[in-house]
Amino acid sequence: MSAARRDVAAAMAEAAAAWLDSLDGGQRAEATGHAPSDTGADAERRRWFYTPTDHGGLTLHRQRPAQQRGAMRLVASGLSAAGFVTVATTMGLENVLDRTEGFTARFDRERGRDPGLYYLRVFGEPGSATWGWRFGGHHVSLNNLVLDGALAATTPCFVGADPAASPLLGGAVNRPLGRVEDLARDLVRSLPADLAARAILLPKAPPDLVTANRPRVGEGDRPIPLAGIWRDERFPDPVEADRLRAASDAIDERAGLTEADHRLLEYTASPKGLPATELDAAQREQLRLLLGTAFGRLPDPVAAEYADDYSRDDAALDAVHLAWAGPTAPGLPHYYRLQGPRLLVEWDNTQRDANHAHSVWRDPEADFGLDVLARHRAAHPH
Repeated sequence: MSAARRDVAAAMAEAAAAWLDSLDGGQRAEATGHAPSDTGADAERRRWFYTPTDHGGLTLHRQRPAQQRGAMRLVASGLSAAGFVTVATTMGLENVLDRTEGFTARFDRERGRDPGLYYLRVFGEPGSATWGWRFGGHHVSLNNLVLDGALAATTPCFVGADPAASPLLGGAVNRPLGRVEDLARDLVRSLPADLAARAILLPKAPPDLVTANRPRVGEGDRPIPLAGIWRDERFPDPVEADRLRAASDAIDERAGLTEADHRLLEYTASPKGLPATELDAAQREQLRLLLGTAFGRLPDPVAAEYADDYSRDDAALDAVHLAWAGPTAPGLPHYYRLQGPRLLVEWDNTQRDANHAHSVWRDPEADFGLDVLARHRAAHPH
């Protein structure tokens, strides 16, 4: 592993240890979990969500201000400055969304849209041979694995925005993920008609991410209804449970996908869409910039390692495919994905009249670092 990955891991370990040391016994019990492995004992670490459900861990609400600062220091250790600002903005949007919905959303808790309900959990002992941490809440899921003193895995890495666009004073617009959307749209719209026909799989978009929040990406994956992307949809309050189910059904009905549509859009190990080999030089550079919106979430030296793979190696970029679904005009529901070896980037902005964005970066072969964990176990059988 590179020096950059070791430096980031050291910063993570220091921040995680300091945060855990600040907690009392009850808090620590909620804040910690089993050390990472590639066995069934690791199932909880591999549960991840992007809905406003229980993500598992100690919430910001359950921490004193100094402890909250320590939690956010750990979060920042795994992000670039831009990545941290985006995550912090996403958390703050919970207040904006609450206002948009008339301060009425509850789900299975006292306040449904709540910037204090973000969960942090450390798996294993910081600084040990195998440990990791997870931070998540509505529209945020960060998953990090450290192995032998180096940052080994960072996916799934999810950030969303709801509202995707909201007004600011002076006529400005707050679009935390605006470039993630615009770079892809501009790229698709720059294609000549014959190439656009290959890149655009369907004139309408799926209702959500195709691979959803599954622990592993798999052949034939299709969107999961909203009510299924929840730790437990059986709320104690039957009225709230019915509201969630009705909202879930309405999202799927509005998308209006047929079985044939789902077959066109479902995930397959063989990438769909247009390969980068068909792009001209300017479009290839645009694709690199778009990939950078995923990699750029990580601390700069680590992000540069990922970006360099696609800058120095034409073959790596050639293997990336671009697929789009939905109209290409701004403001309408749409979806795209970038897929290549060990790479999957998905985006959708379809819900709430195309003002509700999801963006995830995954490793289809080894999310959560399962490949390196398996090799580590084989090398250290005892």
